[in-house]
Amino acid sequence: MEYDVLKKAIEKTLQVYNTEITPESTFETALGADSIDMAQIFKLVEEELGITIPVAEWAGVSTVQDAYELICRVKQNE
Repeated sequence: MEYDVLKKAIEKTLQVYNTEITPESTFETALGADSIDMAQIFKLVEEELGITIPVAEWAGVSTVQDAYELICRVKQNE
């Protein structure tokens, strides 16, 4: 569920096709995301899942898999 929510947020924010998004996709290089895009992606995820992801945690996120793991950690702790 979390992965699907993340993929939908990426699709909406970056206007990329679902098939372009893999766990190994890097936000900056493969998907062309900048810091504003990342903020929008995490905001959409937070709204959909009812969680709050600390901004300081975003710094360690470079791939879709990293983001998914962060979301799961935050959701588990709330």
